[in-house]
Amino acid sequence: MEKSHILIICIILIVGFFILFDSSKMKTKDNVRNTENLTNISKNSNNLKFLWAYQLQNANIDEIANSSFTLIVIDYSKDGTENGKYSKKEIEKLKKAGKIPIAYISIGEAEDYRFYWDNEWLKNPPEWLGDENKEWMGCYAVKYWHPEWKRIIFKYLDKIIQQGFCGVYLDKVDEFEYWTEHGYDEDFTAKEMIKFIVEIANYSRNKTNNFIIIPQNGERLLEYDRNGELLNTVSGWAVEDLFYDETEKKSDEEIKERTKYLDKVKYSGKFVLVVDYVDDGTKTNENIKRIEDFINKSLDKGYIPYVAKSDRELDELNTWWLKLLINFYFLSFSYRVSKPYKMSKFYLRKSSHKPHTL
Repeated sequence: MEKSHILIICIILIVGFFILFDSSKMKTKDNVRNTENLTNISKNSNNLKFLWAYQLQNANIDEIANSSFTLIVIDYSKDGTENGKYSKKEIEKLKKAGKIPIAYISIGEAEDYRFYWDNEWLKNPPEWLGDENKEWMGCYAVKYWHPEWKRIIFKYLDKIIQQGFCGVYLDKVDEFEYWTEHGYDEDFTAKEMIKFIVEIANYSRNKTNNFIIIPQNGERLLEYDRNGELLNTVSGWAVEDLFYDETEKKSDEEIKERTKYLDKVKYSGKFVLVVDYVDDGTKTNENIKRIEDFINKSLDKGYIPYVAKSDRELDELNTWWLKLLINFYFLSFSYRVSKPYKMSKFYLRKSSHKPHTL
């Protein structure tokens, strides 16, 4: 290869690196101090016009504000408690930096460190409270269709909206499967979860326009979304462990069983977020190849990946893998930089993992 060709390739790589990693600092009139454009994310995730991150513990507002991520999922509180909740000023700082802060909330399990928890429930549980999750101690199944639980969640939403979050990330929507395994008809449990998600969306959007709704896992709910109300309501969908179960590959059959639902979301013009816990924390060839494989599979499907540590703690903003993402784009000759599109109101119109302890 001629020296001139090598020089050109090096220049392209260097420029591309700084464009991606300094993009959060390249402010324009459309995305700085303009809360109307905080949902400027792509209609088409195939072009990867935004990056997302998922951190539920030790989230540092300054670190996130200076990162290359656009959509960031964090807890409403630094430590999960009411005393530790982020101030409106802190959330506003993220928005002024061009970020889209999304609050994590579990709607299918009650967590014993939250503001609503009553220790008396351990002795005299309310009728809607179920058994403790043996894999995540302190988390209890709930009959999410019960009015009292819904009132708790609506109160929770009020706090999140008052803080200034742009939307919510709904965990444990797959709890409909738990209750199916415990004596309830799945047609009932699935439809009640769909109803609850729609109610959450309507409640929130009546208080603040263009509120983003992202369910996590439970994509099989779309089987029961026969009139399209759920798909019409959500802004996108997120899943864990799609291609890998931590560091172990999933079978093609397992993957296809889930992507057939996720593709419905994508083909409806909405984004699909994927977090796999594939990073074992080392820089070995094995780990790098596994992460690259996860990135490639996600992008090939038109989904947006986030690489998380295999300990599943979600206690740091994992960024080093973004270098591998750059390599993917240059090697495939498909990397390009373009202005993000404003999220269509089509996503947001009124239709009307297990949880990670902190």
